[in-house]
Amino acid sequence: MRRIALCLLLSVGACAPGMEAGPRPTSTAVTAEALATDSLTLIAEDYVKLILAIGEVEPGYVDAYYGPAEWAAVAKAAPRNAALLSADAADLADRLNDLPRTGGSTPLTPDERQRVAYLKAHVSAAQARLRMLQGEKLGFADQAEALFGVRPELKPLSDYDPILQRIEALVPGEGPLIDRVTAFRAAFVIPKDRLDAVMRAAIAECRARTVRHITLPANESFTLALVTDKPWSGYNYFQGGAASKIEINTDFPIYTERAIDLGCHEGYPGHHVYNALLEQTFVREKGWVEMSVYPLFSPMSFVAEGSANYGIDLAFPGDEGTAFERDVLMPLAGLAPADVARKNALLGLIRQLGRSEYTIADDYLAGRITREQAAALLSKYTLTAPDKAAQRVRFIDRYGSYVINYGLGRDTVQAWVERQGPDHWRSMETLLASQILPVDILE
Repeated sequence: MRRIALCLLLSVGACAPGMEAGPRPTSTAVTAEALATDSLTLIAEDYVKLILAIGEVEPGYVDAYYGPAEWAAVAKAAPRNAALLSADAADLADRLNDLPRTGGSTPLTPDERQRVAYLKAHVSAAQARLRMLQGEKLGFADQAEALFGVRPELKPLSDYDPILQRIEALVPGEGPLIDRVTAFRAAFVIPKDRLDAVMRAAIAECRARTVRHITLPANESFTLALVTDKPWSGYNYFQGGAASKIEINTDFPIYTERAIDLGCHEGYPGHHVYNALLEQTFVREKGWVEMSVYPLFSPMSFVAEGSANYGIDLAFPGDEGTAFERDVLMPLAGLAPADVARKNALLGLIRQLGRSEYTIADDYLAGRITREQAAALLSKYTLTAPDKAAQRVRFIDRYGSYVINYGLGRDTVQAWVERQGPDHWRSMETLLASQILPVDILE
């Protein structure tokens, strides 16, 4: 076994004194002779290096990394183009396919088989992203399937018209529906000078509800920052060491219920918990270095975004979110009492419009509609203010079919969790601390 493989088994990113390994080539390619001693540890190491190298081609591709710092430094110091990286990715795929044959007479354990499946799925997604970076155009559904492992259904927009009609009845009056909805929701906008306090209170409650059911690493922590000029409303930057940096975009109004959503989604039991459990379970306890890197355009994101959105309802079941918003967040925001229950009933209907975005994004990315038409349709069918809809088009420009991970991901995670039995928190923890893939949770 190569020295670096032995070092990785001892600890992630460091060797014991006297066992220092020399630098490895930047390419993941291996010789036929080396293949005979190939192992999951070596493949996992080269997978991480591949993802880091792609991150130098596409800024933002690496969502989180907390493995050996020298690997990131090598990727930055010796960048390679997408064509060379595609060859490395193909080599990794071949090595994974050969692994059962080259791994000796001992059959793979169930954990190892899942690990191989996980790596295969993520290498395949990396190959697809590299093809896109070299100019290959994929349709919305094809792109989603190639990157995230799930093929979304694209329904005609007319399928969503009955939902709009129900909303019309809930918010009657004159003028365009989006104007009436915006006016009704104005009573719930958090003043900017109260936003930090409200967000911290919401995150604290999300955390308190999560730790009743999930044991978190003792050193877990987060920092919170309010930012502007982003294509997203919130982002979690996992730093490693069970620490996250949570950023909230204040370009547009933030509503009281949205503070709960963001607190759960970006924090507890969402992205912060997901990354902290993966780090603890795989990187710290098992030494599986592939989990120290999070490629954004990968099946990992379907589980991450889906569980983060489902986590909102898990933490605040039934009317508990409405009560917390009414009794705690609105007074903290200095807002007058308002009909929170009616507003949240409205938002429940608006959520049913969410997948209309897939159809609109498909048409926009294929060039069948213009940017302005896409923004207008998003405003109409997701009941988003025109300026917010324009921001959403920016998101689609940058992230493409990533949008499926929120609504379809949420519904898929919920269905899987509820199929596992009555203890939904336990099933959620199992999902968050696993290498379960989207294909594993689809009905």
